[in-house]
Amino acid sequence: MDRLGAMAQFVRVVEAGSFSAAARVLGQGQPAISKAVAQLEARLGVRLLNRTTRALTLTDAGRAFYDRARTALDAAEEAEAAARGAGAALSGRLRVCAPVTLARLHIVPSLPAFLAEHPALDIDLILDDRRIDLIEEGIDVAIRAGPLPDSSMVATHIAAGRRMVLASADFWFSQPPVSVPSDLTPLPFIAYGPAPGGTDWIFARDGRTELARLAPRLRTSALEGLREAMLAGIGFGIASEWITRDARAANALEIRLPDYQLPAIDLWAVYPAGRQASARARAFAAHVTAVMRAVTS
Repeated sequence: MDRLGAMAQFVRVVEAGSFSAAARVLGQGQPAISKAVAQLEARLGVRLLNRTTRALTLTDAGRAFYDRARTALDAAEEAEAAARGAGAALSGRLRVCAPVTLARLHIVPSLPAFLAEHPALDIDLILDDRRIDLIEEGIDVAIRAGPLPDSSMVATHIAAGRRMVLASADFWFSQPPVSVPSDLTPLPFIAYGPAPGGTDWIFARDGRTELARLAPRLRTSALEGLREAMLAGIGFGIASEWITRDARAANALEIRLPDYQLPAIDLWAVYPAGRQASARARAFAAHVTAVMRAVTS
């Protein structure tokens, strides 16, 4: 087997998580895949995988080789795509990470059209609100909301979304009227994020700003929790237009202080540092960009 073929089999084993899973994907026998990886290790003179009865894990050498093998395979795919033309369908496997609620409401419903355009493409969709290590998890592109803490990240801007103050109609009915940001201070607040303590928000209107310090009654680490807590009437929250669009359309959530502006939230496509984004990853990011800009009101 040529070197590129051996690298492709090794990469598939790593991404599938086992020799048997890789064999199913590749349509080959498990013994042949195991033999190919063993021959690759013998030729390189290093162990790439730690094998146990429960799982496969990469050695340090295996991690370094995997990163470079993925780069080589992506480069080969780029060359083939260039030869076929820009309109050619993509193939292979794409690993994507995205926030749970955003994916459930917008990304997953849009996937049929994207997959129909690229019938030879497979997607591993990892849904997680945490900012996982892209290289460690073998992610090709992550969809992330909010500021990017690491300026060295390779990222493209997808869209900017409006934040708004929201709660259920029953909750607002049970509370005093809200006409200025300070009216929110005594009300039960649902906070999103792991940080303890109070939460400061800056509201802007007519060129002036007002600080509202909100004390969380409930704090959740997932946007799904924030959304469901608002719908349940536990309190009010501050959330993006993206994760509340359907609930607002159904009058399940109502806005307060609509004339005030809160800091917008940015959505990004983030790629692993030190590796050129593949054609698959760039195409998926472009697809999500079109979807999210279409739903931004």
